[in-house]
Parts: sequence; C-alpha cells; structure tokens
Amino acid sequence: MQRSAISTFKIILSFGFFVALTVLLFGYQDIPIEQLKKKYTDSYSSFLKVNGMNVHYRDEGDKKNSIPIVLIHGTGSSLHTYDYWANELAINHRVVRMDLPGYGLTGPFPNRNYSYKNYVTFLKDFLKSIGVKKCILAGNSLGGNIAWRFTLKYSNIVNKLILIDAAGYPIKSKSTPLAFEIAQIPIIQNLFTYITPRTVAKVSVENVYKDKAKVTEELVDRYFELTLRKGNRQAFVDRFKVKTDTVSYKKIKLINQRTLILWGEDDELIPLSMAYQFHNDLPNDTLVILKNAGHVPMEENPKESLKPVMKFLVN
Repeated sequence: MQRSAISTFKIILSFGFFVALTVLLFGYQDIPIEQLKKKYTDSYSSFLKVNGMNVHYRDEGDKKNSIPIVLIHGTGSSLHTYDYWANELAINHRVVRMDLPGYGLTGPFPNRNYSYKNYVTFLKDFLKSIGVKKCILAGNSLGGNIAWRFTLKYSNIVNKLILIDAAGYPIKSKSTPLAFEIAQIPIIQNLFTYITPRTVAKVSVENVYKDKAKVTEELVDRYFELTLRKGNRQAFVDRFKVKTDTVSYKKIKLINQRTLILWGEDDELIPLSMAYQFHNDLPNDTLVILKNAGHVPMEENPKESLKPVMKFLVN
C-alpha cells in the first residue's frame, strides 16, 4: 500500500514537472491590447461599442454607397485576411469588415456564448450601429456560416451573398488544423489557454493553404499574436464547445438572393463536395472552383479569387 502511494506521488510529481517545464518553454502571456493596436490597426481602423465589446472594424471606400460589401472572416482569423480584396474593392465600393467576437482585436463575447445565433445577433447589431440597412454579405468558413444564417433571418438586409469555403453542412474533413484538434481535447484544451506554441499557429495555417510556401513568417506572426489578445485563447476553446447544429442547413434552399459560391479546389477542411451541396440547394447561385487554392482563397490567392467576385458584383 505504501509503495503504491509512493508510486502515485512520483507520477503526480513527474506530471507536475512536465507541465511546469511546458509552461516555461511554450507558455505565453497575453499581449496588451494597446501593443497589438499599434501593429494591427491602420488609418481605416475604428472601434465601436457593440453589446459590451469594443469592436475593431474598418469602413473603406465611398461612404455614400448605400449597399456596402460586408466581409466576415473565419475561425482563428481576423479582418486582415481580406486585406487585398478590401484594397481593390474599395476603389469602386464601400467595404466593411470587422474582427468577430473571440478573434482579432475585438476580444471575447462577455457571456462566452459562441453560438451561431449569438453571432447573427451580433452582426445585426453591428450593422445597425454603423447605419447599414442593406448590404452584399460575404463570409469565409465560420463567416460563411454566419452569412447564410443571417440571410435567412434578415433577408431584407442582404442584397447578394458570397460564400467562400463556407461551413454549414455536416462534414468529414480530410484534414483539420492542429489548433482545432487541441481545442476539442478535454484537459489539453484548458492548457491551451496558457500554453500556445507558435508552432501550433504555423502548422494550423499551413493546413488550410494548398501552397505551404505562401505561409510567411509575417503571416504566422499575425495569426499567433492576435491569438494572444486577452480572452481570445479561452474564446477559441469555448467556440468548439458549442453544440453542433444538425438542422438549420436544411433551410439553405430557402435563400433566394443571388449567391456566388467560391471554393478552393484543394480545401481539406471543408471539402469541395460541400460546394456542390450549396450549389444544389441554392436556387439562384453561381459556383466557381479555384484551382491550386485551399480553405482561404481570398488570402492564399487574392488576385485570382477576386476576379469572379468582381464579375459577380457587376452582373
């Protein structure tokens, strides 16, 4: 009995030492918001109080344009993923993009509710706050899921819809970013809020790119450092605790807005077969498949992915 107790104590001690060493080597403190603002805001950046959050957004182009293009990013990302698109689109359009709650500089939902319903409510309140009554709504991955759900609930607000490798249907990914996997493992997910190796960010971004050579150190720094914004790591874990919705996708066929479905042919997170599901269900859509592109074509292949968007906007 005594030997058993000693052995148990040694195991606990060893585990504690391992955790302490891991924290020492890979633990990172949150980066102060003011420090992040200096690096990740520009002259177009603004902050707006919405539902208790100080939302980071950019409103570019002609403000007199009554139907702006609203761009929504995906899980673990930020408004910066649309940098190239926004610069080009703002020449002839008004372009609005924001850091979703839980990501970028905006920070977490105060109530830690990362359901799609709460995101849709947030988007409605945000658009109302900046005076947008009608828009062209575009979203990638998580952002695409929010976009089509918003369109179903507030069809009078959405003029056109752009879905970029959008989530929504039950899927079986061919490959999943490491950060996504860690965030779903009990116990480990709690450590993730303190222990966040930069390597996890790097391999996770590489996972959603077709061409890994395009994943630069600067790009990895952006994803990694914005993850260290206070509250974002816990939000990342909380998001994966949300119960899966297995019903709402059946309503996608009720969307009548003209829709552009834009998909990276080599997306392994949300495979190409999902693009065809959207194509089959949506009554008024155009499907464009982008070769040599992964899950985030607007970031990986910005010029090529923007061409069909430009065409869609004028037709």
